[in-house]
Amino acid sequence: MRKDITLIMIKPDAVASGYTGDIIKRIEQEKFVIIAMKKMFLTKREAEKFYEVHKERPFFGELTEFMSSGPIVAAVLQRENAVSHWREVIGATDPKEAKENTIRKLFAKSKGENAVHGSDSEENANLEAAFFFSELDRI
Repeated sequence: MRKDITLIMIKPDAVASGYTGDIIKRIEQEKFVIIAMKKMFLTKREAEKFYEVHKERPFFGELTEFMSSGPIVAAVLQRENAVSHWREVIGATDPKEAKENTIRKLFAKSKGENAVHGSDSEENANLEAAFFFSELDRI
């Protein structure tokens, strides 16, 4: 059985609201293995580099400002179909559209302050994981 990875971030809104433990508990309930994790602050420049793919989108400035507004928790998760499973667990970007019991339905404040990030493809999961963690950081 092949185990894939995904990069997740618990965003500043969820960290500030005290939801980190609840989200980590959900990660474990969903049978993910946490192979790397750290709490940190992103500078505006780091947030801009991470979200560079969205540079031309109208929400880029607001997104990078938000992501550098407080601490985040970044983690690499592993399990079969990690990317697709995590995206099901987190729900739609807008919590109003998210299914019941998804992370965003439970913990997000709005479409902009939506509690968590999840990689959107296996390729991006590997690139995003490398942004935060070297291979040596991953157990």
